[in-house]
Amino acid sequence: MNAIAIVNPDANWPAQYEKTAEVLGRILGDTVVRIDHIGSTSVPGLPAKDVLDIQATVAAESELDDAVELLVAADWEARPPRRDHPVPGLPTDEFQWVKRLVMEPQYRRRVNLHVRVAGRANQRYALLFRDYLRAHPDTAAAYGEFKRRAAALRLESVGEYADLKDPVCDLIYLPAEEWAARTGWSV
Repeated sequence: MNAIAIVNPDANWPAQYEKTAEVLGRILGDTVVRIDHIGSTSVPGLPAKDVLDIQATVAAESELDDAVELLVAADWEARPPRRDHPVPGLPTDEFQWVKRLVMEPQYRRRVNLHVRVAGRANQRYALLFRDYLRAHPDTAAAYGEFKRRAAALRLESVGEYADLKDPVCDLIYLPAEEWAARTGWSV
């Protein structure tokens, strides 16, 4: 069984994100402080699963459930509360890694919507990882090749793929932190 399909980059991904972000903005209103295109589909030229990863950022943890309730009322599907994997060298407090995951309504474009709290390690990680890959196309190309090879393995689930991919992302994140400090990058 091969549960993961990595596709070539699609020039339409940014426009698809914009359209989806507009819909999310109308649903979530002032509940969120920002909506960002994250993940591989947000990096030009990077192969990816054909699923848009979007991060909706709320100001406080108490607003995570408020955002999910608004999305569920608009026919989105809430998944059980989750935690992102802790990244070596970043804060270990579990609350730094809390998120909610919401899936698009069945009739819409495939989306994984990650609802995270502003200023938390997992919220910053997604944005810095994206921006570092955008600024370093050779690293993005190497990561893309890894993703293609990982997807070709006979993995049983998306979870197994994530378990394989997460440490690679963490290795990329180490120079991303140095780059952020050197360039003055901030969220």
